[in-house]
Amino acid sequence: MNEGRVVFIGAGPGDPDLLTVKARRIIEQADVIIYAGSLVNPEIVKLRKPGSELHNSALLERPTINELMVKNAREGKLVARVHSGDPAIYGALREQADHLKRESVKYETVPGVSVLTAAAAALDMELTLTDVTQTVIVTRASVRVPVPQRESLPSLSQHQATMVIFTGIHVLDQVAKELVAGGYPQTTPVGVVYKATWPDQKIITGTLEDIARKVRKAKIYKTALIVVGEAVKPSHYSLSKLYDPTYTHSYRRGVQSEREKSK
Repeated sequence: MNEGRVVFIGAGPGDPDLLTVKARRIIEQADVIIYAGSLVNPEIVKLRKPGSELHNSALLERPTINELMVKNAREGKLVARVHSGDPAIYGALREQADHLKRESVKYETVPGVSVLTAAAAALDMELTLTDVTQTVIVTRASVRVPVPQRESLPSLSQHQATMVIFTGIHVLDQVAKELVAGGYPQTTPVGVVYKATWPDQKIITGTLEDIARKVRKAKIYKTALIVVGEAVKPSHYSLSKLYDPTYTHSYRRGVQSEREKSK
């Protein structure tokens, strides 16, 4: 019998064309697929081979999911545990991997395209810009999941970097208030992307002052990412030094500027 294993797969933000080659191959070969049905595009699991088992983890509890993975892997089967986006970002990856480790079940992780970068592409933005921000803060907002005080939105807002907020769309009014209280001006640009890369994707832009009102009007209450910061709609930025004709690095010698020549 072949030795079974579990493969955690990042299925990307929604568009099946954004699956990695490896992720698609595993899904096509898997004997058992356990997928996050509330977030993963159904078109992705349609790639499975005939006769494979399919389980929607949105309907299951943790012990059942763990049992399915362990049991089938021990029977020599290839189990694909399919998460949306990248499983390393809010994917409950660590707890599942640790359980498999305790049960001596082999596993690996196939990274995926995160909705973080998919939303940035949809907003036609760059998360970091020279002279605007060199930092991206990835966090979440929730009334049900406790957050350490040092990571509260007002605390993180002091940096005024680009902030990407998961699971906060249903409390966007409160999110905007906390961001302003922490230091972002009310005029700070905000982009909200609903179901990034899906056929029914929606994009809403505004400022911290009006974004909650716009999102309510669009009737968006879940499955959306919030991106905050000047990089969303920059009024200015500096060009990259890397490609500046006068910039020297290990691959290219820059041309002397006119000012340097005159010295």
